[in-house]
Amino acid sequence: MDSASLPICVAALYRFTPFADHAALQAPLLACCRANGVKGTLLLAHEGINGTIAGSDAGIAAVIDHIRALPGCAELDSKFSRAPAMPFHRMKVRLKREIVTMGLAKIDPLASVGTYVAPADWNALIADPGTIVIDTRNDYEVAIGTFQRAIDPQTASFSDFPEWFRARREELLGQGETPRIAMFCTGGIRCEKSTAFLKAEGVDEVYHLQGGILKYLEEVPAEESLWQGECFVFDQRVSVSHGLVPGSYALCHACRRPVSASDQAAAEFEEGASCPACFAERTEEQRAGYRERHRQEQLAAARGAAHVGAVMSEETP
Repeated sequence: MDSASLPICVAALYRFTPFADHAALQAPLLACCRANGVKGTLLLAHEGINGTIAGSDAGIAAVIDHIRALPGCAELDSKFSRAPAMPFHRMKVRLKREIVTMGLAKIDPLASVGTYVAPADWNALIADPGTIVIDTRNDYEVAIGTFQRAIDPQTASFSDFPEWFRARREELLGQGETPRIAMFCTGGIRCEKSTAFLKAEGVDEVYHLQGGILKYLEEVPAEESLWQGECFVFDQRVSVSHGLVPGSYALCHACRRPVSASDQAAAEFEEGASCPACFAERTEEQRAGYRERHRQEQLAAARGAAHVGAVMSEETP
């Protein structure tokens, strides 16, 4: 993880705080990022800020200082890792209704949220048979790695989580004493909302991993870890493993899902056009469009430029 072999600093950050006029923050924040050579995606909403950015150590420090100076952001939650090359193609600061989309207007993590559990204490909690462990991430994220004993809701997006929980509530909680529930996500933000949602649903004993999987993989030694596999990240690194070193997965540029070495050996895989997960979901006409986009990306890369089509999914942890 030294700066010589991995010179790019990557910061995953979020903060729930009420912005009176979040739109007014957009232009100065974008200008700060560009002035410091920082790229990535930041989301601004009335409820706060969320995103992942990358750049030099000095550039990231300058942007973090700018964000910490925003109203209510002095205690900004941020996780740092490193990459061998810039994992983003451009800088975007976008205005959103929510900084992580659940679709329920009355869920407020500032009013009520689950109990934070430090990475060092997480193993004991989830190893306890009395704890229900739930992975709140999307199905394609869970597929490449998760914690032992974790339930996979198999949701396509985070906004599906409330419906999944309500449909499974009786099965999960049973008829007797309500068990404790422990939830986790990539960087912590989805758990802020999911634990707030469960509290609103009347579940009192709810816990979540402080700093998310990224903090756990950074702090907990591999030999003591209950994590299995790799962790999907929303940038061109695709995944990271223990110590936050870049993982082994590539990216399907048609559907933006992670692809393993065995996926790439499958007949359905075509670089830039399809993978086993999305082949049956797309038409040949769509694949033709993906092939052309991939060709344009390669041409742009040969010129040392970034093609606008070469952008990761906008859903950030």
